[in-house]
Amino acid sequence: MIGYSSLASLPRLRDYVSRRISSYDKTGGNLDAWLIRSGEKRIIAEIKGPACIKHIWMTLGLPQEDYLRKIVLRFYWDDSSEPSVECPIGDFFGMGHGMRKNFVSLPLQMSPQDGKGFNSWWPMPFKNRAVIEVENQGEKEYWHYFYIDYELYGSFKAVEDLAYFHVQWRREADTDGWAYREKFSSQSMMRDPRAYNTDGKENYVILEAEGNGIYCGAHLDIDCFRRNPYDWYGEGDDMIFIDGERWPPSIHGTGTEDWFNCAYSPTQEYNAPYHGVILYSGTKSWPWRGKQAVYRYYIEDPIRFYKSIKVTIEHGHANSFSLDMSSTAYYYISEPKRGGPPLPPVEYRLPRLDEEVYAPEK
Repeated sequence: MIGYSSLASLPRLRDYVSRRISSYDKTGGNLDAWLIRSGEKRIIAEIKGPACIKHIWMTLGLPQEDYLRKIVLRFYWDDSSEPSVECPIGDFFGMGHGMRKNFVSLPLQMSPQDGKGFNSWWPMPFKNRAVIEVENQGEKEYWHYFYIDYELYGSFKAVEDLAYFHVQWRREADTDGWAYREKFSSQSMMRDPRAYNTDGKENYVILEAEGNGIYCGAHLDIDCFRRNPYDWYGEGDDMIFIDGERWPPSIHGTGTEDWFNCAYSPTQEYNAPYHGVILYSGTKSWPWRGKQAVYRYYIEDPIRFYKSIKVTIEHGHANSFSLDMSSTAYYYISEPKRGGPPLPPVEYRLPRLDEEVYAPEK
């Protein structure tokens, strides 16, 4: 079996061979990156198993920041013709909004300079074959540097009881909250019968998957581009429906900031191994205006499902807020299959521009 990734397990002499695929200059020179041209798809790694990818590092020479949403990463496991990972590259490494920024979590980090060093520590076991592909869906070329570090095993027993790594990326550019749409005040909103959410049907969906697996968490990237009744993007309960259960689900939270393990409408950036606030963009007059990025990773407490899972969160209490929400969810299932719906076109993935007109402050 694959050893635990802890200091205590390091002295155990497991049976594996260490390997790396990288973009190093094979001529012995210093041109250690691959040029990826506009519209080009390129396989950067093809690995024969049984094996497990243990670490991925990348940095990109980009013509502009929004290329983090224009470059797509895809991972294929074994003989599956569908990608188990299909995700904008910046979001894959833990940060949305087409931005790079220094932060630290246990499975994902962006490192100096200014978040340009991307790292993933998610273990990715497979039996026969792994293919990692990048696609440049932008108009200009860029330079791609990478390491893919993995363990190669002599027996299928090392991976026979392990599930395959998957990712889902989703976005709803305007959640169309009923309280904002109908100009409710914060007081009148709570008297409306819609303020009582007893089914979760209008919640924002972070993950929806079928199979036998484990959910490991997500980051949520929110743009508060309109003033909402409470002037705050939170108050949305997370609701996780396991194996087809109905409302109320067995895992039900108490508010957005509680989901990412903070409290009382945080206005501070904070990074911990499993939870935190990567980005806070509020102003004194509008404390939660603009782009926010938060995360919660279930590493010590992964969520088990056997048939299906639907991970949701309200956009504001009872789905009353109008927000731009995107998310990246990480999970494992027992067979390789498509990780979520196909990505939408580039123009739908691009972040909302800061200079776009926001609703006027009152």
